[in-house]
Formats: sequence, C-alpha cells, structure tokens
Amino acid sequence: MAEVTKYQLINGGNLVSDVKSLFSILKTRRTMAFAYGFMFAFVVFTAFLAFNSSSTSSYFPSFSNIFSGRNFVGSNSSNGGSGFLSYLFPNGSVQQSNPAIPPMAPEGDLPRSSNVTAPPRPSTVEKEPPRVKNRTEESVLVNSPPPGNQTLDSAVSPPPRTQQPRGTVKNDTQSTPVPDVTNSNRTESPKAPPVVDDQVNGSVLKSNPLKNGSSSAVEKNVPTNSDSDSGESVNQNDWFESSKNCDFFDGEWVPDDSYPLYKPGSCLLIDEQFNCYLNGRPDKNYQKLRWKPKKCDLPRLDGGRMLDMLKGKRLVFVGDSLNRNMWESLVCILRNSVKDQTKVFEANGRQVFRGEAAYSFIFKDYNFTVEFFVSPFLVREWETPDKNGKKKETLRLDLVGKSSDQYKEADIIVFNTGHWWTHDKTAKGKDYYQEGSHVYEDLNVLEAFRKAMTTWARWVDKNINPMKSIVFFRGYSATHFSGGQWNSGGQCNSAIEPIKNETYLRRYPKKMVVLEKVLRGMKTHVTYLNITKMTDFRKDGHPSIYRKQKLTEEERRSPLRFQDCSHWCLPGVPDTWNEILYADLLLKQQRT
Repeated sequence: MAEVTKYQLINGGNLVSDVKSLFSILKTRRTMAFAYGFMFAFVVFTAFLAFNSSSTSSYFPSFSNIFSGRNFVGSNSSNGGSGFLSYLFPNGSVQQSNPAIPPMAPEGDLPRSSNVTAPPRPSTVEKEPPRVKNRTEESVLVNSPPPGNQTLDSAVSPPPRTQQPRGTVKNDTQSTPVPDVTNSNRTESPKAPPVVDDQVNGSVLKSNPLKNGSSSAVEKNVPTNSDSDSGESVNQNDWFESSKNCDFFDGEWVPDDSYPLYKPGSCLLIDEQFNCYLNGRPDKNYQKLRWKPKKCDLPRLDGGRMLDMLKGKRLVFVGDSLNRNMWESLVCILRNSVKDQTKVFEANGRQVFRGEAAYSFIFKDYNFTVEFFVSPFLVREWETPDKNGKKKETLRLDLVGKSSDQYKEADIIVFNTGHWWTHDKTAKGKDYYQEGSHVYEDLNVLEAFRKAMTTWARWVDKNINPMKSIVFFRGYSATHFSGGQWNSGGQCNSAIEPIKNETYLRRYPKKMVVLEKVLRGMKTHVTYLNITKMTDFRKDGHPSIYRKQKLTEEERRSPLRFQDCSHWCLPGVPDTWNEILYADLLLKQQRT
C-alpha cells in the first residue's frame, strides 16, 4: 500500500489503474509485487543515469549518449534535459535555446592589444598562410605624371625588405621636419659628435625641387629588405613612418644572399682599380652584406624607379676618388636596369674615368645625366711663385674649385672631401695653405679644413637655388691600412670579414666634427650622409692587392707595398651609399 500511495501522489492515481489493466492477466500477488518492484527499480535507475551521466559515461557509454547534450550538465538550467528529450523525440519541437559557446583561449594566447576581442572559434581546417613576396617582386604604382614632366612623383617604391629595425635615432638632426630640401642630417658616431640641424637659421623651404607641378603618384606598397629569407610588401605609410625618425647610419651589416645589386663582372664601366672580381679576388662574402639600420630598413635600390623619379634631371657628384667610387656604383646600378644599354653612354665616349676633370653619363631615354666633377679639396688647387721666382703648389682656402659654375644648376649635388687632407702637404701645413696673396708658413690642418669648408658653404649659400636643387654632403669613408699608411706598406688583404664589435671602431674624425659645425651655420639645407661608422666596420671591402690585373715587375716582387685600403670594391660598400641616397630622395618626395 505504501508503494501504491507513492505513485498515486506522483501521477494523480493514474499509474495504478494503468498497471492493473496492463497486468490483468497476472493472477497471483507475488507476480504483481515483482512487476511493481521491477517498474520502480527501472524508474529509479533511469533517473540516476539521467542526473549523473558524466560520472557514468566511461562505464555506460550508450546510456550516457542518451542524456548527453552540449550544455546539459553544468550549464543553464533552462537547457537541462534537452538532450534526453531530443533523443526520445528526434523530430520533435524541442530545441536548444542557446548555441554552443566555444571555450576561451588561454591567457597566454590572447593578442597583446588594447582592444582584445573574443577569440575566433577553433577550426579544424587550417587557413592558408599569407603569401610572402620574394624580394625581387615589386608593387606597381599608378597615377604617374604624364611623360615629359615625370619627376620624383613618378612610379617609385622601395624594394623587398620588411622587418622593422632601422635604429634609434641617436644623432638624427631631423628634429624639425622641413617640407622640401630639408633632410634628416643624421650624424651618428661612436663619440656622438655634434649633429646638423635640419632647420638652420630659421630657413624653411616651401617647395620640392624635384617636383615640376605634376600630381603625386599613388604608391601601392613600399617593398623593403627583410631579415627573413624572403621579403614581404609593406604599406608605404608604415615604411615612411618607421623611416622618418630613423638614423640610417646606426646599424650593422647582415648577410643577404640577394645581394649584390648587380652581377659581379656585369658592369664594364667599373674602373680597374675598383673591379676586384675581374682582378681575381677569390672570396665573395664581401658582396653579400646588406646594411641594416637598427629600427628601420633601407629600401632596396630599384634602378628603374630611380630613373623614373629623376627624368629630365642632373645628378652630380663633386669631390675626390671616393665620390668617383660612388658615382661609378650608381651608373652601374642604373645602367643595368635599362633594357637598351646602347642608349646609356659617357658624353665624350670615355671608357676610363681617371685623369680628366669631369665625366657625364647620359641616359638618353630618360633625358637624365649622372655626372662627376673632380675636386678633391672642394677648394682650388693653385700655384704661386716662391722666393726664388719658381712656382710652387698651394691650396687656395678662399676659392672653390674652378668647375663650380658647371654644376651649380644641377638638381641633385653630392659633395665630399676628406682623404686628400691626410696627405703629407696638407697634414703638415708648411708653406702650403693660401688666402689671397698670403701663404701661411704654418697652419694647422684642422683650421685649414675649417676655412676651406666655410668657403664652400658660402659658395653654396650664394649660388645654389634651394627651390631647384637638393644638396648632400657625404662624410668621411674609413680606411683600414694596417702596419703603415697608404704610401708606406699599409695592408688589408688578410681581412675577409667585417668588424663585428663596435669597440674596435675608431674615433669619429675631428674633421667631420668641424664639417658639422660649418653645416649648422649654413642658410641652405644640406643633407649630411654620415657614412663614417658604417664604413669603419668594412675592413673586408677594399681592393687591397686586387686593384690591378697587370702588375709591374716591381709590384710582383713586392705586392704588399701597393695595397688599396681606402677605395672600395664594386659591387660593394658604395652601393649602400646609393641605397641611402635613394631612400632619402623617397622621404623627401613623401614630405611634400
């Protein structure tokens, strides 16, 4: 009676009558008691499984599946039992009210962002990784200006490199952005010499001399060099943003198999003394190093884009044989990007670029010239009568080089001087330096250098139109003579790797400190290409004994007496100077 009463309470008395009618064929009380007991046990066991399916699933998987629903156990009570009902009524109207919620990702996997969103649902299908462009792939630029008026605004974009390093700006003089010719006169050195400010004497220029009124080209991407084996294309805004406050000259040399920029031996315009490859230098690693600033990347120099940028322009190098080194490098890079190389030639048909006062390479299809004017001091070499009436050589500290009128209208001018100031006459300063008719009996070389640079600066301020021309000054290129000077048995032929520890670099040259002070006092904005530190690493990059193919008998007997540890092999270090020049021109274009 107790059991009957229990079921009456639960089911309103209907269960008893139903059971009686179902088992009416049973006559004995024992049989009925067994049936009641079996039904009661079944109901209890079923309820037990329903509310404890997680603990019994390993032992009774089939039963567990009956009651399993994604949110059945430990979820919202409104969803409880839906798995069981849907099992009994697979096509019924019972539905789950809330979809399954994916598990949260571990804290360590959350993106480091100020706006953290819910992590994506896990997927069993891996997405295809983004395609990484090869370094040689370039983005196509649109909206180039019409032919005949194509300037720096033409299709231009820097090449395949990407990962951001390009260095903290330790000595970046681009403290005040100037919208045109002004530039980051970056001056980094081990001793942190004074730097050149962009905005000198409050002079701010308002036009870009490389623009001829044409509309700016829309650059789709700025490919840059990357640390990885293959570069990826970077948005131009990201590249410009990372570059504008970057010191291009504070960095390191890193291996890069995509270098050099042109195939060794492919440029027959390289002078014999720079052509280490044809002169038999056996090692090749010196050609496969790329300069990487600490907190940005230099764009890989694209000759075609640079030619488009400079259509109708004159780019002039003025200085000593180290500027000739840089000039030949750029001619080779640009010439190798031209399809019809017969339309690139020296104006006077010269094949050797030593001994004359000036040279000019014409790129006929672009109405563009790359020129070199010999002026090792930037001031004028002179002759004056001595006490005996004979002529003696002097250096006029008050007059610029006599070729200056020929290049003052150029669109881009790259000056340099330095190495000839270390020679005997200049270093000693005895009866050599002259101003007006006065010859100094004894004048310190630093003071003489300051006077000469001041004369040059005044000429630039007076004769260069900053609305038309951009002026660069390339700094001192390091030498690596060991065991003597250039004329006393100095050597570097054993160096096949660059210096890797900055503590072994030399002190910043005092003459460059003097130069920077002069630059700060100028009215014209001058971009200082401070390549001293980056070249000091490269003791491996000089021609050394590989400066000639045909040696004289004296040279064969004593080859170590005739080494070149001041100039650079091509392809080689000067290619990087031109990459920096290219990068700077891109930044100047973007500022306008």
